[in-house]
Amino acid sequence: MNLKMKIFLVFLVLSALHVSSSLAVKQSYVVYMGAHSHGPEATTEDFNGVTDYHHSFLANFLGSHEKARDAIFDSYTRVINGFAANLDEHQAKEIAKHPDVVSVFLNKGKKKHTTHSWDFLLLENNGIPSEEWATARFGEDTIIGNLDTGVWPESESFNDIGYGPVPSRWKGSCEHYSNETNGVHCNRKLIGARHFNKGYKSNGGNVPIAMESARDFDGHGSHTLSTAGGNFVPATINGNFLGIAKGGSPRARVASYKVCWEPIEGNECFDSDIIAAFDRAIHDGVDVLSLSLGGNPVDYFADGNAIGAFHAIQNGVVVVCSAGNSGNDPGTVTNVAPWIFTVAASSMDREFDSFVKLGNGHLYKGASLSQALPRVGPYALISAADARAANASAHDALLCKPGTLDEKKAKGKIVACLRGVTARLDKGNVAKLAGAAGMILCNGKEDGNETIADLYVLPAVHVNYKDGSAIFNYINSTNNPLGYFTAFKASFDVKPAPSMAPFSSVGPNTVTPQILKPDITAPGVTVVAAYSQGVSPTAEPYDHRKLSFAVESGTSMSCPHISGIVGLLKTLNPTWSPAAIRSAIMTTAKTRDNTIKPMEDGDFAKATPFAYGAGHVRPNRAMDPGLVYDLTTTDYVHFLCAIGYNNTIIKTLYNGSVECSKSSSNTTTLLNFNYPSITVPELSGSVTVTRTLKNVGSPGEYIASVRHPSGVAVTVNPRVLKFDRVGEEKKFTVTLTSEINNSVDYKFGELLWSDGIHNVRSPIVVASSQ
Repeated sequence: MNLKMKIFLVFLVLSALHVSSSLAVKQSYVVYMGAHSHGPEATTEDFNGVTDYHHSFLANFLGSHEKARDAIFDSYTRVINGFAANLDEHQAKEIAKHPDVVSVFLNKGKKKHTTHSWDFLLLENNGIPSEEWATARFGEDTIIGNLDTGVWPESESFNDIGYGPVPSRWKGSCEHYSNETNGVHCNRKLIGARHFNKGYKSNGGNVPIAMESARDFDGHGSHTLSTAGGNFVPATINGNFLGIAKGGSPRARVASYKVCWEPIEGNECFDSDIIAAFDRAIHDGVDVLSLSLGGNPVDYFADGNAIGAFHAIQNGVVVVCSAGNSGNDPGTVTNVAPWIFTVAASSMDREFDSFVKLGNGHLYKGASLSQALPRVGPYALISAADARAANASAHDALLCKPGTLDEKKAKGKIVACLRGVTARLDKGNVAKLAGAAGMILCNGKEDGNETIADLYVLPAVHVNYKDGSAIFNYINSTNNPLGYFTAFKASFDVKPAPSMAPFSSVGPNTVTPQILKPDITAPGVTVVAAYSQGVSPTAEPYDHRKLSFAVESGTSMSCPHISGIVGLLKTLNPTWSPAAIRSAIMTTAKTRDNTIKPMEDGDFAKATPFAYGAGHVRPNRAMDPGLVYDLTTTDYVHFLCAIGYNNTIIKTLYNGSVECSKSSSNTTTLLNFNYPSITVPELSGSVTVTRTLKNVGSPGEYIASVRHPSGVAVTVNPRVLKFDRVGEEKKFTVTLTSEINNSVDYKFGELLWSDGIHNVRSPIVVASSQ
């Protein structure tokens, strides 16, 4: 049967089966059609003819050749006959019925690992998507914008194979340049890219003409954007396969707004550029904005992030920001405006392990992502203090400061350096310049148990304080110290996890203490994601490596995890407000780790809501929260009035359409702000706060239960809320009464509403007034 006759028969049989798939879940399938018959003398024309036939064949199922070309991302034309395409389940089943088709099956992997954060969050299990993730269509056609250092457009994380036309509502674009090398070209995945640096330049910043674009020459922006919305892509580092990297909304469209540049006295991203980017992004039509950047907490309308986010939420855009990396000193959390979704960072149950084996047989676990030592077996081991150069002090040499090591003493050996003063990666370069075969980085007492898997320029491993002390003691106790460390390997199901990252900033909120910040925590430690090939992984002049993927840690990495999850909820519930989406994520979070014990902070103590907010995100549950705490424009007006903004300012913010009322300009109004958490920073005697819950699920009866903060009595009225329809709202009050005088320390509890299926949980944070 000739090719034209086959096409004709396909058309006759299937012309009535055009399937509308705009709302269906798309996954990649292989359509296997047996073998070719064109023989060994086949030409390029024959191969092209097969591709044309595949397009024509699929067009009869999808309705047009254009849709077929968009769907097919590979065509097998030489020996094996078939193609791979993005299809929904119904389309796949219909194609499988055709007599020319042998089989149709999901394009799945074999025995694969994952980059793991989404597995840890239960959106997938060994690469198999959860039902909830699939139902949310992997964030299909939600538009996620990212304010950061730009994007590396050639990354496979932003490839547009298998994507249909750009959503018609999109107004954005990519900037065009005569210099094509450094420009950023849009596609159907990466649908927008612009740069903003007038504010940066006004502060003395200099941008070389070759970098005057939205292209990422830092790596941070590509990493964060791909974490939020990157494609499914195999990831390798140093030749090691780390699994399939992907964003939380891997089928989302993404846009990059470059606002961060080379530091000026430590400042990289300036308010005027941030506001300009917000202005453009909101106009362009983004659904979610992700900002892994921030400064010290200040008045909301003196902060570019808060100003931009304020206008974004009025246009239905969810704004997600990082909480900061200033550590666990009280009050360090930033991006604290109540219209910002603020994200802390925590660990996951995966580590990149390398084991140090000493000549005395002792074994110590460390963290590493570096290349392996050149050979297996013991090396001479030396303390950096013993390898000091003639003009260096033992103290400086132990810290592996530049120029402090003697090549004659260090060459070919493993050098043990002490962490501190200089950057970890710089210490590795110092050891390499001295000819060391490898480096063991040992924590000082102040760094405790925090170990970080870094991409050093030589084989290296990082150990904690206790193990580092043992290694130094061994070196000092023998005349011929020997040692070795293994190549890194990913280990899973690490316990306990999650725990709070030591660097993650914590509350209380220093601008408005009645609003708990951060809101939520998400994975932010050793996150694998796309990177820029315009910079080395260390960004140091001595490092000439180029990587497609890198591992980073910080609240910068946890923030886009939440942005990706928000993208799923926007696809699933496009009419939900930003406040409703935030509430769904917060009230379904958990506060216990995988040992069913309370989460720990960076010092291994019990963490509090000041560290994790409502808890650790659970995206599957967030997609069916049952009830939400919603907020309207009027609620934000009342909030601003309560914290002291006058009618003149309010009218300016809202184009004169609203103003403060007498009842809204008081502290009680602030406590009644319908946030998914309850915080009373100065409880004196007794106070009653009001909240409103909206039903977004099936009808049901919810019963309240309370875990009381120590020394505080809590009464909920009513204790039962019955909802008969979607969208129905019910009010309740919570009365808090101090039972202990003169206790100004914060105490923590929780309020739980449950119908037996949904658990709607809110943290309660209370401190008595002095």
